[in-house]
Amino acid sequence: MAEKKDFLLRMDPAVWNQLQAWAADELRSVNGQIEFILRKAIEARGRKVPPDQAKDDSKP
Repeated sequence: MAEKKDFLLRMDPAVWNQLQAWAADELRSVNGQIEFILRKAIEARGRKVPPDQAKDDSKP
């Protein structure tokens, strides 16, 4: 399993609340939701992202 990179992220509480609700709707953790969103954004820019070796998080 590939090691994950830890980092601190600060955000507006209103954004956090919406992100938390979105993650819950898709049965993901907030961390998993952030990574999912970032992966999709990177792919939308035409860049390839290697699959997550830890877990396949391909929920809708």
